[in-house]
Amino acid sequence: MTLLITVFAAIISTTVWYFTGLDSSKKLGTLSLMYWGASLMWLVDAVFEYAELGADYFTPAAADMLNDTYLGFSAVALGLVIWLVILFVKDPEDIVKKRFVKR
Repeated sequence: MTLLITVFAAIISTTVWYFTGLDSSKKLGTLSLMYWGASLMWLVDAVFEYAELGADYFTPAAADMLNDTYLGFSAVALGLVIWLVILFVKDPEDIVKKRFVKR
């Protein structure tokens, strides 16, 4: 489930990045690269787990699937938090500066 969730997040973020005209000011490319990196990590994990478990890999317990789902959504949420921090630090349109710095 972690692989599936992060792949969907990577596809969605890449599609949004592509259809916004490849605008780099919002750092959507960074977000999509984080999700593709997480997807690659979970893919390698799935390959090694399949090598260890064999056919049992395809019949996980319900508790394991629930834990994997929670972990997948947590990875997506952490990616969003990191992206927001990068966006606030870079402040591409000076929105944070205009709000919090008095002139």
